[in-house]
Amino acid sequence: MSTARHFASPAEALGYALTLHQSGRLAECGAVCRAILAVQPDHHGASFLLGVAAFALGRVEESRRCLAVTIALKPDLADACLNLALLLRRRGRLAEAAALQARALRLASGQADAGPVIVLGAMLRELGRTAATRAVLRRAVALAPDDAEAWRESGHGLRDGGELAAAATAYGRAYRLDPSRTESLGDQLHAALSHCDWSAYDALCRQVLAVIDSGRGIALPLLTLLIDSSAAQQDRAARHFHRAVVQPAAPPQAATVPATPSLNAPSGDGGRLTVAYLSADFHEHATAYLAAELFERHDRESFRVVACSYGPDDGSPMRRRLEAAFDAFHDVRGCDADAVQASLAAEGVHILVDLKGYTRHARFDLLARRLAPVQVAYLGYPGTMGGDAFDYVIGDRFVTPPEHQPHYRERLVIMPDSYQVNDRRRPLDGPVPDRAACGLPPDGFVFCAFNAPFKITPSLFALWMRVLGRVPGSVLWLQHPGRAGADNLRREAARRGVDPDRLVFAPHKPQAEHLARYRLADLFLDSFPYTGHTTVSDALWMGLPVVTRIGDTFASRVAAGLLNAAGLPETVTTSFDGYEALAVRLAGDPATLDGYRRRLTTARATAPLFDTPRFTHHLESAYRTMWGRHAAGLPPASFTVPPL
Repeated sequence: MSTARHFASPAEALGYALTLHQSGRLAECGAVCRAILAVQPDHHGASFLLGVAAFALGRVEESRRCLAVTIALKPDLADACLNLALLLRRRGRLAEAAALQARALRLASGQADAGPVIVLGAMLRELGRTAATRAVLRRAVALAPDDAEAWRESGHGLRDGGELAAAATAYGRAYRLDPSRTESLGDQLHAALSHCDWSAYDALCRQVLAVIDSGRGIALPLLTLLIDSSAAQQDRAARHFHRAVVQPAAPPQAATVPATPSLNAPSGDGGRLTVAYLSADFHEHATAYLAAELFERHDRESFRVVACSYGPDDGSPMRRRLEAAFDAFHDVRGCDADAVQASLAAEGVHILVDLKGYTRHARFDLLARRLAPVQVAYLGYPGTMGGDAFDYVIGDRFVTPPEHQPHYRERLVIMPDSYQVNDRRRPLDGPVPDRAACGLPPDGFVFCAFNAPFKITPSLFALWMRVLGRVPGSVLWLQHPGRAGADNLRREAARRGVDPDRLVFAPHKPQAEHLARYRLADLFLDSFPYTGHTTVSDALWMGLPVVTRIGDTFASRVAAGLLNAAGLPETVTTSFDGYEALAVRLAGDPATLDGYRRRLTTARATAPLFDTPRFTHHLESAYRTMWGRHAAGLPPASFTVPPL
């Protein structure tokens, strides 16, 4: 055989290729492997090594072909199955990946290495196969009881199966085994908050904040919004997360900015701007409940609107409505980042709008890339992404005042009314259940707090209990946090001198039934520091006044902005003392509350918060400004959208 060097046999050549691979000379390794295959096409060793080298060089499709050929030539090669499984997982082909991973484990059944077992558990978890996930991860922990990653993945599986207390324990074990994996602290705190277990709350918060301030590890960005952190700390956490987790998800060639589509300024040649919305939440989800009408109302003479969906198709009416709302709807669940990028390029996308941010099920391989000439972060995540991939973040004068610009890598776009869009087709006239059917007493004042249980902090709950103590006969109506969470909250109420029976828990209901329940409440008590988003808009839409506190970060200012846009600024407070005093005062002032209700009823037709056509015009104006700067060769810059 003939290569740059001469080898006596394919075996000698393969040995040299392996040496090249081990020394990091991957391109040369690949060249030798190709030379072997030119002489002996069925050489499974050369095919396998070429597949591994190609993957490391970012040549994913070549790697896939080589590994598939290797498995066809030698079906019992466990390493080939493992490598192809990992590649397919990265490309989003989870079912195929999990099947190959399980096959590899069967082939290597005599080995005691927990690593492949952990990976299989992660794949099954991503597929939503909860029972299988738990069984596999139990095996991983048994194989490697001192492996931090085994415990962390076990925590993820337990969390997804609703076993939050066990999940928090697993995360705690993972952190003790490997304190360098500081993200386990955030996972532990989130699991504990999700079932209202505050026994380690103060210590975990201190540890997470110390991680941010020292820069010694990863603090999960979403978790930082839930605790008492500053805008500067949230920015530092997001930047570190982006460098450590998001950037490595993109291969080197992904840094290239796509060619600008052939359109000059928005009004230059009569052409339309193509705007793509990227999300995993195009189904029955809070984001869809807010934004569905926006997609429908875009001016089709000036804009072409594309969806890029990497979440599930739940077959719901909302999913069908969303599919009809776009000019093109791409389901990219099984597509890798290269394929998504190619699809957007084929659509000629000018502006990409990410609706997900650092929330659950986000795809870091997409967030790390420049998928369109202009990229915008909007709606799903109330904070900075901490990287350079996004040019702008959509906010307003409340959530992102201009003085907060130093805490964002993106440029701030200040909307004139509210950054949050609302769907005026959300159900309004569903039948109102009776109080008994909801577990409410026949009379007495009903405080409602339907925000997610993980947004409840010990200090906030203590405030709520003081309010109940000062308003005789009142009850607090909460979203059901599961059996363990409800028991924890009842225990905390009793510890603060409040009868646990004064807590009432609302189980999950379809949207129309859920919204109808708001009619039975008298006053909504907001969470803090992560205030209500969709839940507060829902309450205001249903005519229920909301008491909130405004803070110093995006997430802690959302509800205040919504109340101002709904025409009810009087219920925004600036401290917990003011919040408590206002809640108690309003409970004893039915005339004022009735006036607020009437005002909110009128606001459905008149307030900027619910004026979806107005919002759409403002957002389109923002898109034109962004594109105008780009087309003129100017860098992104903060700006305020002029009101209609």
